[in-house]
Amino acid sequence: MLGLSYLWTGSINGIKLRLWATWLFYVILIDLADQVGEQLAVPFESISVEMVFRGIAHFTQALNRGIATNLVAYLTAPENRDLGIVKPSRPKRIKPPLNFSPFPS
Repeated sequence: MLGLSYLWTGSINGIKLRLWATWLFYVILIDLADQVGEQLAVPFESISVEMVFRGIAHFTQALNRGIATNLVAYLTAPENRDLGIVKPSRPKRIKPPLNFSPFPS
């Protein structure tokens, strides 16, 4: 995701660098997903973190074309609902009743 797999090193400092960069990116991504959920007034569990990450690439293209300047506003805009930031709701699965008989059929 960060391209750190191409940064090969055997030293402990290089390993720490990869670890810290990954954690730092993850924290920023989770915070961004939380801001998007807050802006859309949906719980954090309904936000797809992966699609927020993919939406950053779309935002970068829009930023280069001069269409957008704010990442959270871009991801929450009604015209960008097709990015799939909000997870679709699933229908509740009906569980079959438990059969406690000693010889179920």
